[in-house]
Amino acid sequence: MPREIAIGGALVPGLLIWFLLSVVLLLLFDWVVGRYGLYRYVWHPALLRLAFLVCVFGCFALLNL
Repeated sequence: MPREIAIGGALVPGLLIWFLLSVVLLLLFDWVVGRYGLYRYVWHPALLRLAFLVCVFGCFALLNL
């Protein structure tokens, strides 16, 4: 994967694609967990969302190397 990608003449980091995919997976995860009421078993839902995003993005970034 290239280090930079040209989008409309501007160079953006190559990890931007992985980050956007991570955000899409976060939205899907959030919908599923909210739909089935699993947030009532979690101490801090916002912290769970952040941890999920960091873990998924970190896995994508490591797989990219």
